[in-house]
Amino acid sequence: MRYEGNIFRPFSEADSYLLQCTIGCSHNKCTFCAMYKDKKYRVRTISEIKEDISMAKKSMGDVQKVFLCDGDAIDIETPMLLEILDELKKAFPSLRHVGTYVGPQSILRKSMDDLKALAAAGLKKGYLGVETGDDRLLREINKGVGYDEMLQAGLNLNEAGWNLSSMVLLGLAGRGPRSEEHAVATAKITNEMKPQYLAALTVTPVPGTVFYNQVQRGEIELLTPLETLREMKIIFENITIDNLKFVGVHASNYLPINGTLQKDKKKMLDLINGILESENTGMLKPESMRGL
Repeated sequence: MRYEGNIFRPFSEADSYLLQCTIGCSHNKCTFCAMYKDKKYRVRTISEIKEDISMAKKSMGDVQKVFLCDGDAIDIETPMLLEILDELKKAFPSLRHVGTYVGPQSILRKSMDDLKALAAAGLKKGYLGVETGDDRLLREINKGVGYDEMLQAGLNLNEAGWNLSSMVLLGLAGRGPRSEEHAVATAKITNEMKPQYLAALTVTPVPGTVFYNQVQRGEIELLTPLETLREMKIIFENITIDNLKFVGVHASNYLPINGTLQKDKKKMLDLINGILESENTGMLKPESMRGL
């Protein structure tokens, strides 16, 4: 297999074959993100992609899961994506899962017929970086869309039959009253979007990013570990939909926690409240063990 630059994938795709269909991210302007900065965005040729699939078949045999890299493979024109999916099915008879990161703008550029056709062809797991439900904050982090567009992108995937995983960032608004506003708004967009999964990560300033420079200049003050737990608590308290699988075990988080809302809500809140009330930071992951 051939890869250009650093490869990123969701931690739930650890056992997937990573097929690089695009180089970089079609948007690549988010203030907090350091991914793909070493690449100029382009779509690989179909011949290159098919060659990679052939090499993967020879070296890996049959596979069940494939993740399309890089940052936003759904940006590829639908006929080409369908050709890639067809090639994957021919190469891997046991294939049961194809996923990709999905950008809101790229989703909105697809018709409903396109999204349904992709789902029918096997591409039905989408990881959407929602980050926050705060409209002002979405624009400040240069996400490229506001609340309404982000919500519509998620709703379109749901309607088309995709399995939607929403990713949000704890601490993105920094300290102060906007922390709670960010958490409440994030719960609100989750309730309206109704993803199957909600994955929470904790924002980490990475040198070279706009967000890092804002922190260095004192324009944004990072939350303490306990304050990030308070944001998580507010999100849990304000989510009202059922059967939402919450995934909080990302390496960036101070408290690894998983569960299904509403079923596990009390247990999850009891754990967080116990730590907040006792201020027992010994139960939290030390900085040295956190990662991106």
